[in-house]
Amino acid sequence: MTRAGVDPNWPHVVIVGAGFGGLAVAQRLARAPVRVTVVDRNNYHLFVPLLYQVATAALSPADVAEPIRHVLGRYPNIRVVLGEVTQVDTDARHVALATGETLQYDRLVVATGSTSSYFGHDEWRRHAPACKSIEEARVIRSRVLGAFEEAERDGAADREALMTFVIVGGGPTGVELAGSVAELARYALTSDFRRIRPETAKIILIEGGPRILAAFPDSLATYAERALARLGVQVMTNMPVEAIKAEGLTAGGQFIPARTVLWGAGVAPTGAAKLLGIAPGPGGRVAVRPDLSVEGLENVYSLGDVAACLDEDGKPLPGLAQVAQQQGEYLGKALRRQLTGGAAPKPFRFHNRGNAAIIGRHAAIFDFGRFRMKGYPAWMLWAIVHVVLLVNFAQRIRVSLQWLWRYLTYRRGARIITTPIGRPPG
Repeated sequence: MTRAGVDPNWPHVVIVGAGFGGLAVAQRLARAPVRVTVVDRNNYHLFVPLLYQVATAALSPADVAEPIRHVLGRYPNIRVVLGEVTQVDTDARHVALATGETLQYDRLVVATGSTSSYFGHDEWRRHAPACKSIEEARVIRSRVLGAFEEAERDGAADREALMTFVIVGGGPTGVELAGSVAELARYALTSDFRRIRPETAKIILIEGGPRILAAFPDSLATYAERALARLGVQVMTNMPVEAIKAEGLTAGGQFIPARTVLWGAGVAPTGAAKLLGIAPGPGGRVAVRPDLSVEGLENVYSLGDVAACLDEDGKPLPGLAQVAQQQGEYLGKALRRQLTGGAAPKPFRFHNRGNAAIIGRHAAIFDFGRFRMKGYPAWMLWAIVHVVLLVNFAQRIRVSLQWLWRYLTYRRGARIITTPIGRPPG
């Protein structure tokens, strides 16, 4: 059964993944004479750039996730399917789902995003959760808050280790996690406990390279390190991680006792290349042509974190939300033209709208290439940009009000422990 006004003979576009890229493609195809099916293993679109704030009790999951059906439900030509793709037959042009359903397609778009990478040490995942999903964010929040609860107990045997928080990875994710954990301890929790002083917690940011924020200019990275120091975060560089256990981690030959270790060191694309039956490209990504079509395949496209798309200088584009969103908007327009007899589009070109990282209150950095910002102006711009990028108006109002309340009161309202204390994730 089809919706009124939707012709079953229209070309069918199947989009796998409802992240920034996949959602943008679908929205650009809305109300076109094209049938669109969006498949995702979750029923929500996740705003990953703010997920670390869920992990550190600044926001709730509903603030950064929006049901896909709510976003796309007003478009009669778009169908949403909750499911996981198990097989793609590019010769027969069909997609098989774990539920047993098979989708025939005329065009296939693969935008399945990325996952956390432990550089061949997946055994570390159990003791050092990453922050790439709502489930992981909840685990981190419970472990951070649970560490303070355990330290508050009478006769806590390893109070110093409980009050030590180590974040691995000096990129934007690690920096934002470290700054947010520091603000949680130094401001939000100061009046909540009687036997411990949360503001004395030790927060350590570990980076294997010579400096944090390697993708940013030296001046901005130096500013960020100083801003972290003002929050009490100890930055340790040239410290490659060698082992992570429940008792702590070993990096650069030094053992650091810590009951809470958080992972922000790396990401890897999902197994889209294997799903498509092709050899992975650079970094395990899917090699694509300038129009985002997959090398060696017809009528198959890929974008976002999972696609190896090169810029004008021949360098791979970074796995950023703005890259995926621009690619999605481009591909949606291109497919609309292609399937309705329009002119072929020009090759995709990425327009850098700035790379940013927030360290804490009044402290952020923005790199626009030739132009750079830091401090309070960058902090305000970061907040405005992230609110605007939220897909739902109600989310924008809700997040803005929560940030305003937090700014005025230094309080965080999502301090909920959902994982039993003392139980490692996994």
